[in-house]
Amino acid sequence: MRRAFALADGIETFAASTIATKRRTLERDLAAILSARTTCDLARDLQMKFRRARDQLLTFAAYPGLVEPTNNGCERALRPAVIQRKVTNGYRAIWAAEGEADIRTVVDTARLRAGTNTFQTILKTVSV
Repeated sequence: MRRAFALADGIETFAASTIATKRRTLERDLAAILSARTTCDLARDLQMKFRRARDQLLTFAAYPGLVEPTNNGCERALRPAVIQRKVTNGYRAIWAAEGEADIRTVVDTARLRAGTNTFQTILKTVSV
């Protein structure tokens, strides 16, 4: 795990060949972990989860600088919606929940673009 995060930390400075070599090493290590025999139910469950997500685990190495190695950014983006739902006990009407989701999508997308005025983006979206 440490080597995967070390690769992620320096991925923008590594040559493509270095990234490919490190990724192959990580894939071999992952294969060894997944094929290891264990009698522990918890370890077997963890192996199964890794098997199901295996093709997604090293995606960041295939797209250096474009894909984060963790989903922390996504979790942080969802946090305001979760708090809103908990504070208000959810929405009584589906249109309200969908409207909230639509606005949050527009706002979060606008924040990704440098120099974009979020409020102007909302106005432009609503007026279309």
